Amino acid sequence: MRAEVVVGGIVQGVGFRPFIYRTATCLGLVGFVRNRGDAGVEIVVEGGEERVKQFVADLRDRKPPLAVIHALSAQYSEDRREFEEFRIYESVVGGENPGSVIPPDVSICGDCLNELQDPENRRYDYFFITCTDCGPRFTVIEKLPYDRVNTTMRSFKLCPDCSKDYADPSDRRFHAQTIACPRCGPKVFLTTREGRSLDVGDPVVEAGKLLEEGYIVAVKGNGGFHIATATTLDEPIGRIRQTKDRLEKPFAIMARNMETVKSFAYVNTLEEALLTSYIKPIVLLRKREDYGLSHLVSPGLNNVGVMLPYTGLHTLLFKSIREPAMVFTSGNAPGEPIITENREALEKMGAYIDFFLLHNRDIAHRCDDSVVRVVDGCQAIVRRSRGYAPAPVPLGHKAKRCILGLGAELNVTASIILEDKAYISQHIGDMERVETLDFLRNAVDHLTRLITCNVEVVACDLHPRFYTSRLAAELSDRFGYDLVRVQHHHAHGAALMAEHGVDEVVTIACDGLGYGSDGNLWGGEVLYCNREGFRRLGHLQNHPMVGGDLATVYPLRMAAGILNEVQGLEEWLFKNTAHFPHEEREVEVVLKGLRRVNWPQTSSCGRVLDAVSALLGLCYRRTYEGEPAMKLEAAASVGRDVLSLETVIEGRVIDTRGLVQAVFEQRGKHSAADLAYSTEVYVAKSLAQLAVEEAERLGVKAIGFSGGVAYNEHIVATARNIVEGNRIRFLTHTQVPPGDGGISFGQGAAVSFTHN
Repeated sequence: MRAEVVVGGIVQGVGFRPFIYRTATCLGLVGFVRNRGDAGVEIVVEGGEERVKQFVADLRDRKPPLAVIHALSAQYSEDRREFEEFRIYESVVGGENPGSVIPPDVSICGDCLNELQDPENRRYDYFFITCTDCGPRFTVIEKLPYDRVNTTMRSFKLCPDCSKDYADPSDRRFHAQTIACPRCGPKVFLTTREGRSLDVGDPVVEAGKLLEEGYIVAVKGNGGFHIATATTLDEPIGRIRQTKDRLEKPFAIMARNMETVKSFAYVNTLEEALLTSYIKPIVLLRKREDYGLSHLVSPGLNNVGVMLPYTGLHTLLFKSIREPAMVFTSGNAPGEPIITENREALEKMGAYIDFFLLHNRDIAHRCDDSVVRVVDGCQAIVRRSRGYAPAPVPLGHKAKRCILGLGAELNVTASIILEDKAYISQHIGDMERVETLDFLRNAVDHLTRLITCNVEVVACDLHPRFYTSRLAAELSDRFGYDLVRVQHHHAHGAALMAEHGVDEVVTIACDGLGYGSDGNLWGGEVLYCNREGFRRLGHLQNHPMVGGDLATVYPLRMAAGILNEVQGLEEWLFKNTAHFPHEEREVEVVLKGLRRVNWPQTSSCGRVLDAVSALLGLCYRRTYEGEPAMKLEAAASVGRDVLSLETVIEGRVIDTRGLVQAVFEQRGKHSAADLAYSTEVYVAKSLAQLAVEEAERLGVKAIGFSGGVAYNEHIVATARNIVEGNRIRFLTHTQVPPGDGGISFGQGAAVSFTHN
């Protein structure tokens, strides 16, 4: 019997061809396997009927752990006696089945880790150790099919020993495209800030010692540069903050091992599973009371972002030092994407970096670390990038057209909806600079090539001035794509529908700001979403943003707008002039501005939380996205409800002025922690109550929570208890970010529903 098989999915770069070879030869079959240019795999086998059918069954049942099969077709015919043995053929460029894709980068496996630490192994202490089960994939490939010649490893010719490993079917590195060793692979070197190489025995170990001594070292990894320093010393962390203009934004850290992590943070079962998974993301963990790291790592917060070493280089950095963890934050100029090139790193970071740990392998595609936190017992992805991208997210429906979503303005990703899957790019960033826009263009081009698709529709945000909206219009004009603008919070609701496979949902969509279909700025919404579109059911009360965008940076302006005409506001503002950039003069301008009636109006939940954060003295200036609300959440984590406010909803509008006024009047009588907790209780209760009332009125069986506020565990847990207490299904995101990193996915999903 003869079987001609085509397999689609994540089947290149995961040891699939070696698995096929071993399976076929074990069954005594002849034929071939080869990669195709559409990221799929083609197989032909001949032999006895029973064994051929067993082979096809084994493809699904015994595939490599990293392989994901989306489609498998097998055509049977008579044996042609065409082959004498089974072989791995040279890859072909063609292919007609879109939707397959290469795997994400994979963290170092246990076998490679053991070899790295074995003095008898020839790859002992080799920073770039990899095999078919681990190592870079997405960040090294330049084009399909996934062969060494199409990766940034092509310039490193295999030595005789590596060639032997590559050709040996019994070896773990059989047909491993990133195979290398100290003799033939990439080299690592340590330089000064001027780029002068230092003559040291082991550059990686020496860099670790420099970090422990308090120096700042830029470390080139698989997907870009990190800026690293000690976590127990204030001085170098303070220097990074000053030079990167990141005065308060938390830094991620890399810890030596799980035992070390547990010495400064609480870790539950799911968090530990995430930390030790092959993805090895940054996981946001709650600090222990005896947290011993520098307070400058994550100032004002009760959590810290932690990851474990995910390459051989990271493991070696800890080899000869006692430092429990290292700051390991993305290496980039302010507002720009992560840096990938040695020369650019020296030029842009040389002014504040003491040493550079470089290697001579090019990075094909930049890719930041992923960030995850556990919210109310469920995974919530904050940043979906390394380890996730470009693996697809399965949809609960099948789209008839290929749709590209470009996201909004912050935490941008691109997404392609193709049939029943969504392919999401790595994290792109905030659309503040032309460099980031160029990165988005390149990421879209690369993603479309990887999955071999032809885009037909491009979706973007309703806001006409976003760079992503302009790019969508440009692509529509150039390539003739249909252009669809999707309201921001509708995208959040559509994302919930697509991820959970439901036809309708009442969505609580809460975040900072999103351009509403009525021209106002939304952000505290209760929407009805279905396959036809959405309807706004209710929202938080509108408030003026005094000074426009300045109110998002200086939340006391927001507080003043909400508390306009409240007795004692003017006197209190003049007592707090030090918290305004221009002090008394600015307070006078704000008070005059309160009489204006044409300030932008917003229903934003984030702005309400910001205002309370400022009133409680927790954050007077937003230096990074979400800072005031995050510091409010940190305070609330040790609080209790002392206000016990009754929900006030009139005409499906939730009163929040009364909430903020109550906080203003109760300052000094209760702790900031208790008032922060009380604020979150009121917000969660009122939104959940309105959502339940509307779901029951409409007969909808599910209520979802999306948007940046969905990262707040207390608010989500409170809402869940109310919704489920009314026997309604409660949905949150677990596969895509609830925040704006999931907007491109939601835009594509919304279009896939309405344009089918």
